[in-house]
Amino acid sequence: MKSFVMKEIGSVGFMEKPVPTPGPNDAVIRTTAALICTSDSHTVSGSIGERTNLTLGHEAVGVVHEVGSEVRHFRPGDRVLVGAITPDWGDPASQAGHSSQSGSPLGGWKFSNTKDGILAEYFHVNEADANMAKIPDSVPDEVAVYCADMLSTGFMGAEHGNIPIGGTVAVIAQGPVGLMATVGARLRGAGLVIGVESVPRRQELARTYGADEIVDFSTEDVVERVLELTGGQGVDTAIEALGADVTFQTCVKITKAGGTISNIGYVGEGEFVRIPREEWGVGMAEKTITTGLCPGGRLRMERLLQVLENKRVDPTLMTSHTFGFDDMERAFEIADQKLEDVIKVLITFEG
Repeated sequence: MKSFVMKEIGSVGFMEKPVPTPGPNDAVIRTTAALICTSDSHTVSGSIGERTNLTLGHEAVGVVHEVGSEVRHFRPGDRVLVGAITPDWGDPASQAGHSSQSGSPLGGWKFSNTKDGILAEYFHVNEADANMAKIPDSVPDEVAVYCADMLSTGFMGAEHGNIPIGGTVAVIAQGPVGLMATVGARLRGAGLVIGVESVPRRQELARTYGADEIVDFSTEDVVERVLELTGGQGVDTAIEALGADVTFQTCVKITKAGGTISNIGYVGEGEFVRIPREEWGVGMAEKTITTGLCPGGRLRMERLLQVLENKRVDPTLMTSHTFGFDDMERAFEIADQKLEDVIKVLITFEG
């Protein structure tokens, strides 16, 4: 089969690999649609270390090709969504309720980290009964694929943010995850949602998805403007959806005493992320900092698919580019280098 791989740090391309074989509890999926994630760029740039000929990608839907002898919920031919995070559910961290973890930090993140990812004609899924969900007939592949990561991670930002009904929320960066965090904040009952973004197209989408106010960091001071919008109080919840030291610090500065900073950004560089001392109340402002990796599991995926089935949100508004798998090299270049006003790149597979 054809696979799109990280050959080494800074180098990507196609290579041929054998079709995977499932273990007793596993499945092999024939890929029908996939998305490119910014974390793929982080991986290729070396953020998680050297990888050699590792298949990239972690956001996909497809058709079950083969299942192991112990798989009970799925059969060949089923149309399925696979979570970007596929933990080993027997691990103590997963059993303790951390559905994206397995052992070491980020241990539930297997695709394009510790095993081949999904940007291939077929891919392997561990613990299939727990890590996949059947897609309702009314939800097209190009819609369902957003549940693998973007909806799950973005909504997690709101869920971890302890948003009070009618409360104030700022979402820093309106990329795909930030946009879904904006949706999540509205679904959780926020009374005021502030989107922080400089790119006009993303500002427009943020408004479409529920941002009441837009703060453009390229033309105004974010902290001053957010404090102005909240009567000098700061927000109840600040969601960091970029993954940078400066935006994390901004979140701490704009969050009121007793509020929550919900970090969902992938901090791809730098040794430390700093906390501004005074705005942290020199350690005593009762500001909670939460972090999270995309939640995994069949139940999570089924719930997200229900959100789509009942048309609570249309994630395809974020699809700025569509390519066939044969054009993967150009697709990755556009996503990686942020060309052509890209937001999210959809990859389609024939057959």
